[in-house]
Amino acid sequence: MKKNFTLWRKLSASNMLFLPWSAVTFVKGDAGMAACFLLFYAVNPVYSILLGIASGKEIRQMWCQPILSSALYFMGTWIFFDMGETAFLLYAGIYLLLGMAAMLISGMACRKTGGSKGGFR
Repeated sequence: MKKNFTLWRKLSASNMLFLPWSAVTFVKGDAGMAACFLLFYAVNPVYSILLGIASGKEIRQMWCQPILSSALYFMGTWIFFDMGETAFLLYAGIYLLLGMAAMLISGMACRKTGGSKGGFR
C-alpha cells in the first residue's frame, strides 16, 4: 500500500507541478496557450478522475490523494503563471470535486463487489 501511495504522490507532483512548468518554459507563444488549454481541460481532469478511482480502492490509506493533487496544482499554477489569480482556485476546486467523486464511487463499487482491500470497510 505504501508503494501505491508513494507512486501516486510522485505522479501528482509531476503532473501538477512539472507539466505547467514545462509548458511555460519550453512552449512559447500561441502554442504555449494551446498546451495550457490541453493541460487544464483534458490532462488534469482525466488525471484527477484516475487518481480518484485508484484512491477509492484503498480509501483508508489514500483518502488524501485528491486533496494533495489539487493543492499541488494550485501551488504550481500560482508559482509558474500568475500569483493571486483566482481562476486557478476554481480549477483546483473542480479537480478536487472530480477526484473525490471518483474516489467515492470507486469505493462504493469496491464495497459492493467485495473488490480490493479498501472501500469503506
